[in-house]
Amino acid sequence: MKFVALSASLILPTVIAFVACAPVGADDARLEESRALVQAFGARLKGELKKGLEQGGPVAAVNICKDVAPQIASELSRQSGARVMRVSLRYRNPGNAPDDWQVRVLEDFESRAAVAEKPAPLEHFVTAEDGRDRYMSAIRIDGVCLACHGETLAPPLQERLDAEYPHDKAIGYRLGDVRGAFSVSWPAADPPGS
Repeated sequence: MKFVALSASLILPTVIAFVACAPVGADDARLEESRALVQAFGARLKGELKKGLEQGGPVAAVNICKDVAPQIASELSRQSGARVMRVSLRYRNPGNAPDDWQVRVLEDFESRAAVAEKPAPLEHFVTAEDGRDRYMSAIRIDGVCLACHGETLAPPLQERLDAEYPHDKAIGYRLGDVRGAFSVSWPAADPPGS
């Protein structure tokens, strides 16, 4: 299994931690495509969350993450041919539960974030033995995120979350915590001559 763990310097504020780093060889094109998908996902989600928060506060923003984020992921998946999604160890929506590989990467992100003096961008790219390219970019908690994912939630928001997500695990975060990650999984390339 080829493995590349990357960490560098470009953070998209509010929603995602996203990295730009030096070339890594043969996987450059797929890595860059993955980064572009994550950047597009994060930028669109950030814009939608901003509108939702302005129009109806955190209670309205619940619909953005519940309904709009999966639509964005689905659209990007159809356009690219990759599977694009959000995952978290402490998910709100069971549809965002990670697979075994994603669990390992998320645990690594959390370990790396715990020892960093300041929030550092985190990403991970691998070409698996089955030929699939997989990429993850951490989503870090910032001040805006704490309204819906912090240790204390406003009562109307808590009521809404209890109704929508009775088994919600996505609360109790602090500033800079790893909330989860954007995940991109590319199908294995066809072997030559097939």
